[in-house]
Amino acid sequence: MQHHGTTTGHHHHENHASPGHGARDAHAVHTSGQHAGHSTAMFKNRFWTALALSIPVVYFSPMVGHLLGYMPPMFPGSAWIPPVLGTVIFLYGGQPFLKGGLRELKDRRPGMMLLIGMAISVAFVASWVTTLGIGGFDLDFWWELALLVAIMLLGHWIEMRALGSAQGALDALAALLPDEAERVTPTGTETVPVSELSEGDIVLVRSGARLPADGRVLEGQAEFDESMITGESKTVSRSPGDAVVAGTVATDNSVRVRVTAVGDNTALAGIQRLVAEAQASSSRAQALADRAAAFLFYFAAGAGVLTFVAWTLLGSVPEAVARTVTVLVIACPHALGLAIPLVIAISTEQAARAGVLIKNRMALERMRTIDVVLFDKTGTLTTGEPELKDIATSDGGSRDGLLALAAAVEADSEHPVARAIVRAARQRNLNIPHATGFTSLTGRGVRASVDGRTIQVGGPALLRELGLSEPDSVASSTAGWMERGAAVLHVVDGDRILGAVSLEDAVRTESRQAVAALQDRGIKVAMVTGDARQVAEAVAAELHIDEVFAEVLPADKDKKVAELQARGLKVAMVGDGVNDSPALARAEVGIAIGAGTDVAMESAGVVLAGNDPRAVLSMVDLSRASYRKMWQNLVWATGYNVISVPLAAGVLAFAGVVLSPAAAAVLMSASTIVVALNAQLLRRIRLNPEQVR
Repeated sequence: MQHHGTTTGHHHHENHASPGHGARDAHAVHTSGQHAGHSTAMFKNRFWTALALSIPVVYFSPMVGHLLGYMPPMFPGSAWIPPVLGTVIFLYGGQPFLKGGLRELKDRRPGMMLLIGMAISVAFVASWVTTLGIGGFDLDFWWELALLVAIMLLGHWIEMRALGSAQGALDALAALLPDEAERVTPTGTETVPVSELSEGDIVLVRSGARLPADGRVLEGQAEFDESMITGESKTVSRSPGDAVVAGTVATDNSVRVRVTAVGDNTALAGIQRLVAEAQASSSRAQALADRAAAFLFYFAAGAGVLTFVAWTLLGSVPEAVARTVTVLVIACPHALGLAIPLVIAISTEQAARAGVLIKNRMALERMRTIDVVLFDKTGTLTTGEPELKDIATSDGGSRDGLLALAAAVEADSEHPVARAIVRAARQRNLNIPHATGFTSLTGRGVRASVDGRTIQVGGPALLRELGLSEPDSVASSTAGWMERGAAVLHVVDGDRILGAVSLEDAVRTESRQAVAALQDRGIKVAMVTGDARQVAEAVAAELHIDEVFAEVLPADKDKKVAELQARGLKVAMVGDGVNDSPALARAEVGIAIGAGTDVAMESAGVVLAGNDPRAVLSMVDLSRASYRKMWQNLVWATGYNVISVPLAAGVLAFAGVVLSPAAAAVLMSASTIVVALNAQLLRRIRLNPEQVR
């Protein structure tokens, strides 16, 4: 399985409709289903086509010519250029908005799509009426229609591109299973597709290979890496009779396993179902722009009706129609169409530079409201790698000497604990003696000869086998270590215990800063782990964490998220394992640590490219800043409408102040430019996790 430490590899599931995704597809970008079935490429292609066709429409428009002081060239058929091309733009470029508007109408949730759909439809009908000379109206909105469609397509394309929300969580989970298995036959082994395995089959799982199905060990003994399922950093010894799970890895030996569950009955399939359910129940909070668009829709429709009634009562039906059409066309805010997508695009770009990949627009909006950040312990707050913590010697011997001896024996072992001991000895520049005759004692430890002495290094199982008990000087230290949940290894020379070393999952130095900085911002920090309570409490005390959930089974992690939510808290979950993916999908914001698994990344709304938990703060700061910008832009875009619509309706007509369609259009363009420039100010935010305060 790949570990993505970079931004690549997460945007390739564009059109996978995995089971359980439908519910989330609908609000991956907008919440009210506006983009369901729409791809980034579709908006992009329609935008470029609409833009190309808009140029002649605008150029040949008498209103634009009058505004800019030029006469469009006249030749036979030139008057038909705007209507014909405008109709193509309306039908082709406007199609997503017309469809989306109908869907919003059906759902009784008016939003941006209905607002755009209404404006372009009114402009289209009014322009044809004018072109065909019906009723003597002067409502030539072809250029307005063309630009409106082009700008709105641009806004949606920018937004879709910025997010590129890939929804491949279930595909990534499926990828944890190998494609083939080695089935044991009476004559040897045969390679078969995993789909052909059935309960009762015996499979051979070689060292370093993934289990193709759930089962029980029949022959052999191996250390299994189950971290992708349990989140537990230590490998677990499995011997005949023990249950093993699909997707986990036999790290050191090959074993034979009798298959007990395949396909949908495996633990991995259970996790897939949890992810699908959690995604389906994701809160359907409405995005900010949609709420503003809903307000503007009612405002425009209300203003249109009032305008028509008022001018009709004043006895001028042609004037009533003209004013109403102008109101409905200019009520569609170009600025609003760009206000939010631009902020999102710039935010996501700024975040990506800081190593934060935002996949779901709602994650960015929700981050500012988070009350508690729930960190998975292993691999997130800690490195997931054992680290030498302490050394105890019997008879006051040299601690460095003991470590050098242990490192000599462990030098040939590939086990993570062995690597940690050798690394610690090298960091202290110790002289590591040469060992010969290295032997691995499966499940007990290792043995080698150093300077003619047989030295063994191992845990409690080794002492039991040798019938040895710890001297008091060592036991007084190891008791405290075990209470903290540390792994304890003894160094034995023949039948004499020379001392012991303790190893613990190393806490990241960045974790301390991340926890403190979150608490400074008024956000609580909680931790969830499958580890024993002592281990969890030790890490929590070191980091001053507010709340700890320990000994949590993989399937129950998302229950802990739900438990926090039931208290009325909004939760951001930070994790890296497959077992975290249901919790990531259930939380208001799911944040995957980049060195984690593909699955965690796919079920999260945000991926941190590095392993630095301080990047969560970049998200909080960016979310707050971009929300401020969105509001400023919305106030500006909406404010323009609130002022220009009554003027276009002729509220001040008695005073000789009437906003002509042309002037309204110019104001609208100015409003769009202001919004675009304001969004650019977001680029000034500095999001370097290393400068977290």
